[in-house]
This record gives sequence, C-alpha cells and structure tokens, in this order.
Amino acid sequence: MLAHDTLLGARDAIRAKKISSTDLTRQALQRIEQLEPSILAFNSTMPERALAQAKAVDEGKVTGPLAGVPIAIKDNLCTTYSTTTCSSKMLENFQAPYDATVVKKLEAAGAVIVGKTNLDEFAMGSSTENSAFKTTKNPWDTSRVPGGSSGGSAAALAAGMCCASIGSDTGGSIRQPASLCGLVGLKPTYGRVSRYGLVAFASSLDQIGPFTWTVADNALLMNVISGTDPKDSTSFPSPVPDYLATIDQPIKGLRIGIAKEFNLTEGMDPQVTASISEAINVYKKLGATIVDVSLPHTEYGIAAYYVIAPCEASSNLARYDGVHFGHRTKEPVKDIVELFSKSRGEGFGDEVKRRIMIGTYALSKGYGEKYYVQALKMRTLIKKDFDDAFKSCDVILSPTSPTPAFKAGEKTGDPLQMYLCDVFTVTCNIAGIAGLSLPCGFSTGDKPLPIGLQLLGPTFSEETLFRVGRMYEAATDWHTRRPKI
Repeated sequence: MLAHDTLLGARDAIRAKKISSTDLTRQALQRIEQLEPSILAFNSTMPERALAQAKAVDEGKVTGPLAGVPIAIKDNLCTTYSTTTCSSKMLENFQAPYDATVVKKLEAAGAVIVGKTNLDEFAMGSSTENSAFKTTKNPWDTSRVPGGSSGGSAAALAAGMCCASIGSDTGGSIRQPASLCGLVGLKPTYGRVSRYGLVAFASSLDQIGPFTWTVADNALLMNVISGTDPKDSTSFPSPVPDYLATIDQPIKGLRIGIAKEFNLTEGMDPQVTASISEAINVYKKLGATIVDVSLPHTEYGIAAYYVIAPCEASSNLARYDGVHFGHRTKEPVKDIVELFSKSRGEGFGDEVKRRIMIGTYALSKGYGEKYYVQALKMRTLIKKDFDDAFKSCDVILSPTSPTPAFKAGEKTGDPLQMYLCDVFTVTCNIAGIAGLSLPCGFSTGDKPLPIGLQLLGPTFSEETLFRVGRMYEAATDWHTRRPKI
C-alpha cells in the first residue's frame, strides 16, 4: 500500500512535510504501473499532469483541504485533459470540452488526479463486467468482481493506487462496490452534489459520491464536492455543513431502524446475515435503541427501478447516433436510418442495448401509462415509506449487498440475478435519500472477502450518517484491514 493510504493521513503527512506530494504521487503511479495488469482498474492515467500538480503543491503554489493527495475519478466524469469513455466503444475517443463541476472542485482543493477508472458501460451493471474494454478484478481475490458500476474506482482504492476515489451511484453503484471491496462509500442525497459534467444514465437517480478507507475521509471529500451549482438545476441551494466538525460526536439516544422487508433469506449469504447481526449488537452496546420499522413497498423496488432507469437511459442515450455524438460506423450505408442503426449497434454493448430496448418499449405509445407512470407512482409510495419510517428512527440499518464478492462470470448469463444484487440499494435512489456503506466483517475461507452494512438516512442527513458510521467504526477494526496484494 501507499506510505499514507488514507485521505486525512496523506493530507496531514504532506502538510507536515513528512512526505512530499511528488513522492506520494509517484508511489501511486508506480503501484498503478505494477498492479494495473492484474487489477485492470484504470481506463486512462495522466502521470505527467499528476506529477506537475504534485510539484505545484510542494512549491506552495497550490493549497487546499486535499492539497497533494492522489485521487482517481470514474470515467463518466467529463475532463478536458483525458478522454471520457464511459467504458463504451460509443465514446472511446470522446474528448470533453469542459470539466465536470466535481472535478473542478477537487482540483481547486488541491487534489492530484492520477487517472480515470473503469466502469460498467454507461454505469449499467453491478460487476464492472459490462465494460467494453476490460473486466476489473477485486483486489481481495482477483477471481472475483469488485462490484459495479463504479468497480474501477473501488478497486483502485482497495489496491492502494490512490488515497480516495470518486464514483457515481444510480441504484447502488457506489455502495455495492464499497461493500465488496471493504471500503466506505456514500450515495449522497439527490441534489447535494452537482451532476454537471456527469454523463447521464438515469438523470433522476444519478448521484456522484466518494470512496474512502474511513468515514472521516468520506466526510472530508463530501466537504469539498458538495454544494449548489448554477449549472445543475437539480442541485439543492442549501448550505453544506462541515461534516468533519461533528463526526466524532456520538448521537445520544440513537434510534436504529431495522426494516422487516430487508430481512431476506432467499439469496442471502449466511455470513452476511451473521455480520449484520453482530453489527446491530455493537450498536446496542454503544447505547443505541433498535426499532422495528416497515417499508411495505420495498418488494417493488427492483421492478420500479428497472422501469424508471431504462426509460431515462433510453432518452439520455438517444443522442449517441454516430452523427452528433459517438462512434460512427465505417460500413457502407444506404440512408441515415441505416447509419444510426449500424453506429448504435456497433457502439453499444449488450447490457446497454437491453436497457435501451426495455426503456423504449416502456415509453412507447400505449405502454407509457402501463409501465412508466405506474413505476413513478410506486416511487412516490417508496418515498412515503421512508418518510414514515424516519419518524420513529434516525437511520435504517441493512446489509449493503446480499453476498460478498461473487466470481467473475457467475451471473453474466442471468441478468435478473445480476439485477437482484441491488435489492438493498435501489430504493435509496428511488426515494432520493442518503445512503452510506461501511465494512462490518469478512467471510471465512482462504481469501476472506469484505462484507458491508448500509445506513440509510432522510434527505440531507449525511452529517448524521457520518456520525453513526463513525460510532461503529471507532468500536471495530474492519476499516484497518487491507488486501494482501
């Protein structure tokens, strides 16, 4: 691992001149060069630019809360200095004309961007096996997936190639990889972080968030990337608290809700069930009150999500036609319709095509009311379930993923089984609330695999989630473990 692998540890070491940003960045780049052939986490790296950024920090020309710390970003965030591919042949050579707001905020805070990470194509997937370029490996066991769609960002951090990373979460794409890779991952409240410059999958569900080793690191990154943005009409115009200021203050009278609908037995790994039960016991010892709550429409979450998200994807991806944006076929064509058809057929992978077709069908004449409108009605009911539950508890605790990391190829032949990986995470996006995943155990075996717990809170409850997560983290040592790689 890096000499200082946590975000706060690296930042403080650089400030105290115990290590230079140049040396730490060089370490990160060397690990990328060494491990990338086996982990396959990055789509692109920018060593010369990163070292120039690090040098500017060391010379005192750049300062900020992240000054000099190496960070990786998901390759669906626009940057002017590297391609933005979304791990799709459609955008293989796309050069964005502007930088995403989150990227600008990171660099304004002094972060050193070392590279852009692999993902499921257009963020559609739960294993990073849908990338057009490569299948990212889980650093804890390279025969297994890192989760998705932000698997490259999670694997890059878990392998020690950076001190933190940025992903996006549409139905669990930060929290599920965090769980499978032993990290802390946050899906912020919808509107808390600007989506300007994030290539859209499902605009009403997408949200950008951080991967870190610790809850405090996560809070620090959220301090930097949160806030309103006039370029994003869905960003919420409210002040951002200093998440680090209160993180070590335990919540007196903490009430943790346990939803009976999340106590699934079918498809649940018994080791996940045991780890979650032990986590609840830890909170009891810390003085928390456990409250039974009900989220009665949870069973419809997957169905609603896989109507709403494909419908929005069908609309958002219509622009990639081989003329305005994206890959253009080199095959001879007789008319514009064939040009569109061949270009899109060659440029999109199977899972993206599947979701475009589902969405287009659900929006077609005579079916929009039957499918899309019904899914939106269910969305309202799911949001109401959470609103009602949070009247009697501060946070809701559940597993993040029903299983630890599964073997590569295990679920690729059965899309429905892959979709069920998101059973605990999709309702958070549907309701627009905040969700935090943090490590709570490991499986048994020759290569123990991380297990994650999920904390869900009301809208704009990130400060509470960090405090509740930090309470657990301070009482356990799961966050201190690293893969042997």
